[in-house]
Amino acid sequence: MVPDDLYCDLFLVGRALQQIGQFFLLYSLKPRIVVKVGSSLLVNEDDLTIRYAFLHGLMADIAKLRREGADVVLTSSGAAAVGLSMMNVEPGKASLQDKQGAAACGQPLLLHAYKQVALEFGVDIAQVLLTSDDMENRRRYLNTKNTIERLIDNDILPIINENDTVTTEEIRVGDNDRLAARIAQMIQAQDFVMLTSIDGLYDKAPSDPEASFVPEVEDVSGYIEATTGVSSLGSGGMLTKMQAANMAQNAGVTTWIGEGILEAPISTILSGERRATKCIANGDPQSAFRLWMTDRLTMAGSLTVTKEAADKIRENSCGVRTADLVTVAGEFAKGDVLHVYDEEGTEVARGLTNFDAAQTLMIARHDEDQVAELLGFKTTGDVINLNNLVVLEERHLTWDAPCEEDDQIVQVDLAS
Repeated sequence: MVPDDLYCDLFLVGRALQQIGQFFLLYSLKPRIVVKVGSSLLVNEDDLTIRYAFLHGLMADIAKLRREGADVVLTSSGAAAVGLSMMNVEPGKASLQDKQGAAACGQPLLLHAYKQVALEFGVDIAQVLLTSDDMENRRRYLNTKNTIERLIDNDILPIINENDTVTTEEIRVGDNDRLAARIAQMIQAQDFVMLTSIDGLYDKAPSDPEASFVPEVEDVSGYIEATTGVSSLGSGGMLTKMQAANMAQNAGVTTWIGEGILEAPISTILSGERRATKCIANGDPQSAFRLWMTDRLTMAGSLTVTKEAADKIRENSCGVRTADLVTVAGEFAKGDVLHVYDEEGTEVARGLTNFDAAQTLMIARHDEDQVAELLGFKTTGDVINLNNLVVLEERHLTWDAPCEEDDQIVQVDLAS
């Protein structure tokens, strides 16, 4: 068993190395672009076949950007959509199992199409299939980063998709927008381009005659209520694009949301030749380690602390102590990132837990000198150490606290 102090030291060393890597990449002369393409652009809605005309234009533009010196990473949806016809299921009637089967059928078809078109432009491709677990587990996250970096170094275009064949409703990322934003954070991209079926963000539903186009966004939270609805083939909508843009902004990445046209869909947005919504990057991006902790795809678990403790946490004067816990929610493991709330349900911080859920329940409401006796090994009384805790700022989109009625949440009241 790794001692707690060594466990924390290893993360601190990892954080320092990530910051050094971020510094060199930010000042690299070679720009990095992450492109996200949705199912509605890649697949014909009527017959669920691949739209080769769009695919050809997309790959021609990627090849052009690569020739001009940019590193490009493509995040692509479409596998489940193109595989639905083989499963004889209509998109609106597909169950989770149908979608998993459809993804298994569609993945080789989609990658074969990408391979065929990429060869016309002399581009080598590689597929990277990911689940939310790969993004939330620190070790697997870094392994994924190393793989993508290695592909880029060898001039191979990584094509990334959520692994829909094995994900479930409980663990799936849910949309490739936020997965793509995670990748943009991971590789310290300069630009993140989300291609969609409309030309950008509107302040109301685009079908509303009074809707106005939004050319530039600093704070995405002001547009959350206006971003409802999803396409018939995809699992994301403008809401997930705003969430993804917020994640990219926190990493100092400029986000572009624009229409996926046939000719030069990416470069015409980046050059300003046609209109798109630009989400301005924050001028003081967080470190890679803090980004990994704050921008989550799923919630592993959560803690509620007393008002006094929440105030101290906001002041960055203490971590999350066992004696301050009010409730514990979720079945989390040691090393997971937990969401921390005050007693009014406002999210205060996110941080790396020193204990699993069972251990946390055992030691909750006990003083530090009792913790070692209860657990049977020497440790501190902090569930989350101060140096592994990130207080949320206004720039972050917060998550609602878990509800007791939610059968996916295991919550125990410790206040009594």
